[in-house]
Amino acid sequence: MMTETHTPNSTLAALQNWNHLDARIAAETILPCNGSRAWAAGVVALRPFETPEALFAAADSVWLALPESDWQQAFDSHPRIGEHQIKAETALSPEAKALSPEAVAQSLQWSSAEQSAAQLTAGAQTALAAANREYENRFDHIFLVCASGKSAAGMLTILQRRLTNDPRTELHESAEQQRQITQLRLRKWLAAS
Repeated sequence: MMTETHTPNSTLAALQNWNHLDARIAAETILPCNGSRAWAAGVVALRPFETPEALFAAADSVWLALPESDWQQAFDSHPRIGEHQIKAETALSPEAKALSPEAVAQSLQWSSAEQSAAQLTAGAQTALAAANREYENRFDHIFLVCASGKSAAGMLTILQRRLTNDPRTELHESAEQQRQITQLRLRKWLAAS
């Protein structure tokens, strides 16, 4: 038996409003959901979307078709794991800081909420900082994990496990984590619009 999903009218209205925005404004609006300008432009080019599910599928399709350099721009839009409780702006790359102030603020707000379950102790923060440095030295980008609902210990365990990956495997694991983060953020964006 198939179950029908119900999309709230406010979500459909938000999507329809976004469908009618100027392309540049529409891209800036969804940019914090991912961080890659090429991703945002690619999704905007596929409008209009009749349902949130169509938007979510297009977001995945565009993301997976992007070159690695555009993946890197999305990775760079995040603060380091474990740095959400300190001045996160200092954890952003120069590329991320070049985004609009609104996009940076929204991305940082979502990152903070996504990492909020971590409950970092001083020891956990120190361990994550050391592991983050080791990861960045090995892979030339920040460690990325879909942090929603994960503890600090859980994220540290994942980080340590992923340090054993080869660079190609890790790049694709990071891209998958970014895809998951993007999907969560698109849902939050639509619900809040």
